[in-house]
Amino acid sequence: MKLTGRVLHLVEDPSLLRAQLDGATVSVEGAAYVYGVNTDAMISGQACTLGYTGEILGPWFLENFQDVVRYEDVRNGGFQVIVGGDAYGSGSSREVAVVAHQGAGIQLVVADSFQRIFQENMVYGGVPFTTDRAVLARLEAGEELDVRSLFAELPPFFRAVAAEGGLLAYGAKLLRGELGPAYEVARSAKPMNVVEKLIAQRAWTGAGQPEGLASVNPGDQVLCRAAFRGMHEYTAGMVMALYGEAYGDAPLVNPEQIAAFEDHFVLIDHATVPEGVKRARLAPAMQLTREMVEACERFGVRLHGPGRPYKPGVCHRLVVEDYALPGDIIAITDSHTPTAGVLNAFAFGVGSTAMAFALRTGLIPVTVPKVVRIEVHGDAQGVLSPKDLILHLIGDPYFREEQWRSSPTDTCVIELAGPGLDQWSVDELSVLTNMTVEGGLMTGVVAPCKPIIDFLRDRRGIDVTDQLVHPDEGATYERVIRVDLATVPLTVATPGDSRNRAALADHTAVAVHNVVIASCTGGSLADLRAAAAVLRGRKLHEGVRVTVTPSSADVATAAEAEGLLDLFRELGAVVSEPGCGSCIGNGPGIPLPGETTASTTNRNFARRMGAPGPVYLVSPAVAAASAVTGVLTDPGTLARR
Repeated sequence: MKLTGRVLHLVEDPSLLRAQLDGATVSVEGAAYVYGVNTDAMISGQACTLGYTGEILGPWFLENFQDVVRYEDVRNGGFQVIVGGDAYGSGSSREVAVVAHQGAGIQLVVADSFQRIFQENMVYGGVPFTTDRAVLARLEAGEELDVRSLFAELPPFFRAVAAEGGLLAYGAKLLRGELGPAYEVARSAKPMNVVEKLIAQRAWTGAGQPEGLASVNPGDQVLCRAAFRGMHEYTAGMVMALYGEAYGDAPLVNPEQIAAFEDHFVLIDHATVPEGVKRARLAPAMQLTREMVEACERFGVRLHGPGRPYKPGVCHRLVVEDYALPGDIIAITDSHTPTAGVLNAFAFGVGSTAMAFALRTGLIPVTVPKVVRIEVHGDAQGVLSPKDLILHLIGDPYFREEQWRSSPTDTCVIELAGPGLDQWSVDELSVLTNMTVEGGLMTGVVAPCKPIIDFLRDRRGIDVTDQLVHPDEGATYERVIRVDLATVPLTVATPGDSRNRAALADHTAVAVHNVVIASCTGGSLADLRAAAAVLRGRKLHEGVRVTVTPSSADVATAAEAEGLLDLFRELGAVVSEPGCGSCIGNGPGIPLPGETTASTTNRNFARRMGAPGPVYLVSPAVAAASAVTGVLTDPGTLARR
């Protein structure tokens, strides 16, 4: 690669960014780079509905970033290299974010650190990247860079994939028996934590060989047998297009362990969705849905959704309700797959290429993470929620700054344990695992605890006591953090990033106009009960809109039976069918001009909810209290008003 184009620096100063786009040569020396350039900023939820090729997505790359990038600015600017700061590629697993780079002409990505899924998508798609800024000076000096040298610095499995031209080509050779494990399979046993044991027991050791390794270590890269694989409308079309290009009509491996979910687009045509959103998103979204349905029919994949053979709901809630079990490896083309880690499983999001590989081979690549053990102690007093706890944790400098990281390809997982977990249900605990990805983590796993046993006994009639995966005595952790709930305040995330933690008490003057109680993070039965307990006997503040979206059909049925949905309706809230909805700007609750939103969802990136406007992430109880007062409110203060 020789630098024949321009370099785009994603700096915080909008004027410097605009000047670059306008063709000026500017100095960025000393300028701060944007933290956590996220995949929603790279390619918006609206643009994602249009398709998944570089030709379609390239013009939309970074549109509205910092409120200064316009449609086609990057592609028309002749940029060849893009430079970012820390946590580049935060957010969604959408591989189209990488495709959009390519479609805009970007041939090299340089950043101080990369988020795990985005980095994997670059490796599997063959896009060169580096954290070494010295490469820029070499290119600008006229040196011709052999990009293969960048891949040579990666761990063995990533190098092997790059050498074969991408993960799907690697998979074709693996299926032909030309490749074996790119890692040592003869290992000595050692004490392992829960995460290491989950990975080790499902590790592939070669064709026809029994699964399982005696041990794994952080940084190892292995292939694991997946117990469940899933995709939804945003991703299924791309997954199956990649699958067809690589494997033709070859059958999927274990199709009974695969499901597709119609959940991200089912609420776009809701009566309260702005007409502009419908015009921009509905028709192309339905095309992507048709592609998914056709693929399911063609390959015999079970399909969830309204009017489909299997019940509707947000994929992550359905996986917890019906699929995940302790000890499982679970992969879905969505970053919030860690939700299922609440059931003592190893669940994580992947891109479309990784899923196409998994559908054909039954295997999924795993970089063994560093593990931080979070031991929860104390009494939440019926006030503090898991949403408060996870916002508090991921906003801590240790996680926000990724102080656990020692190399560019490191990953990290939190193992949640301690007696404090027993006071919460699986519904509530799943918020902790769901939002680990918002802290730059691969996933979260709940160690064996009573709520898991109770949930699976009551929900599915099975006893998993002997199936639970416990840590070994003497297991090693990157760090052990003891959390006393008495020291955790009611917490919000201020607009822009879920890691922007702040004490609720410091933001009680913030006016709220739009309240959203929804999503895989905030639409469970426990969430609806928490909101209803605050709202019962009260009225909504004049001028506050409230949207309630149950996360699954079963949640909706139970909430209806308990009278919760009638309570919300009688107060004037919009109650929708299950779906992802406004979390990604595809349903009721999209902010209107001038509104500030309090949302129980998991992400508050700029414009993620489909429109400009500040979004604060809060617990269901805080969301409900704020709907009553019109400002961010501690529900415990309502009785004193």
